Amino acid sequence: MSSDFEGYEQDFAVLTAEITSKIARVPRLPPDEKKQMVANVEKQLEEAKELLEQMDLEVREIPPQSRGMYSNRMRSYKQEMGKLETDFKRSRIAYSDEVRNELLGDDGNSSENQRAHLLDNTERLERSSRRLEAGYQIAVETEQIGQEMLENLSHDREKIKRARERLRETDANLGKSSRVLTGMLRRIIQNRILVVVLAITLVVTILMAIIFSLRRH
Repeated sequence: MSSDFEGYEQDFAVLTAEITSKIARVPRLPPDEKKQMVANVEKQLEEAKELLEQMDLEVREIPPQSRGMYSNRMRSYKQEMGKLETDFKRSRIAYSDEVRNELLGDDGNSSENQRAHLLDNTERLERSSRRLEAGYQIAVETEQIGQEMLENLSHDREKIKRARERLRETDANLGKSSRVLTGMLRRIIQNRILVVVLAITLVVTILMAIIFSLRRH
C-alpha cells in the first residue's frame, strides 16, 4: 500500500514543480501564449488535486498505528497546494493588470511590478527546487528499499535451497540407516532361529542317548 502512496507522491512532486515553473512564466509571455498557459496551469492544478485525493484515500487504508507519518506529509502537501493556488491567483491578477495596462497604455509602475515579479519568481523557483529535491530523495529511498528487499529475497532463497539440500541428505541418511537396521534385524532373527534349532537338536540328542542307555539295562 505504501508503494502506491509513494508513487502518487512522486507524481505530485513532479507535477507541482511544473506548475510552479509555468506560474512564474505567465507574466512574461505574449498575450496569446499567456491565455494558453493559464488554461494549462488550471488543468494541471485539477490533476494535482486528484492526486491529493488519491493519496488521502491511500492514507485512510493505513492502520491507525502507522498513519501518523503519512498524515503529516498529507498536511504539508495540502498546504503546498494552497500556496500554489494563491500564487496562481496572483499571477492571473498580474496577467490581467498587464493586459489592461497594454490596452490602456499605462506603464507607470512597470519597473516596480517587474521587481515584484522577479522576487515572486525567485521564491517559486526555490520552492520548485525543494520539491524536486524531495521527490528525488523519495525515489532514492524507494530504490534502496527495493534493493534491500531483493537482497533479502536472495538470502531467503539461498536458505531455502540449503534447507532442501539438508533434507535430501537427511532422507538419504535415513534410507541408509533403515537398510542397515533391516539387515541387522534379519541377522538377529537368523541367529535366534539357529540357536533354537541347535537347542532342539541338542535336546533330541540327549533324549535319544538316555533312551538307548535305558534299553541296555
